[in-house]
Amino acid sequence: MFRRQPSPLPGYGLTLGFTISYLSLVVLLPLGFLLLKTSGVGWSEFWRYVAAPRAVAAYRLTFLASFIAASLNVAGGLLLAWILSRYEFPGRRLVDALVDVPFALPTAVGGLALASVYAPNGWIGRWVAPGSVVGTFFGPEGVKLAYSRTGVVIALVFVSFPFVVRTVQPVIQMLDKGLEEAAATLGAGRLRTFVQVILPTLLPSLLTGFALAFARCIGEFGSIQYMSSNLPYETQIAPQLIIEHLDAYEIEAALSIAIFLLMVSFVLLGVINLLEARARRFQAA
Repeated sequence: MFRRQPSPLPGYGLTLGFTISYLSLVVLLPLGFLLLKTSGVGWSEFWRYVAAPRAVAAYRLTFLASFIAASLNVAGGLLLAWILSRYEFPGRRLVDALVDVPFALPTAVGGLALASVYAPNGWIGRWVAPGSVVGTFFGPEGVKLAYSRTGVVIALVFVSFPFVVRTVQPVIQMLDKGLEEAAATLGAGRLRTFVQVILPTLLPSLLTGFALAFARCIGEFGSIQYMSSNLPYETQIAPQLIIEHLDAYEIEAALSIAIFLLMVSFVLLGVINLLEARARRFQAA
């Protein structure tokens, strides 16, 4: 007669049930309800909303700006995580705490702070605005940081920056310094040691940080409101277009675009997770 082996973890069934219930209430049910509401839209109507020229322009800016912001954060986040993990300096704890500010700060407040700095009359924006000393080097129109596509990228970099740092930092702290010392004794320079010894170990966590930052950027709305002029075909991102459809009571159009963004995000995250898994297998080999 089959006898069930006792679980080494007490309360496994209870905790598993609570986890599944919590995940269902927070994630699965809302997404399922969204799919159910969209199912009432016919395929022809769905693709008409999704493939509208204005929507396509919003997708292009959303994904391009998200990719640029996530890529910049991979480079900057890796550098900051390395400094925080390997060096001791005055104010290190303060810098480490400031990394989490975008997590705790409401995105609307962050966007307002960014606009006050990068707007044409802001502390930084005024130096590259039309007629300024630096702006004249870029032409009569200067450089427009806020209320432009550049402003969208700046806002996305701000909100997604902590993801890369917090993903890579623990891995750097656990790196065996003996490997670096062994590479140095074998005659490898710092650059070669980083490329052939350190980078392969950090690659899976870098891909994870990129995926998290990219996904965060796709859904950002609050800070973009203050850093984008929300012009169709120019500076309007997909979340702004969804809100605009909702304000006009065009529920079917908003749901269709939201579902399309969800589908594309899942596909992109799946590809990135596949690359991450391959990188881990390569690292283990």
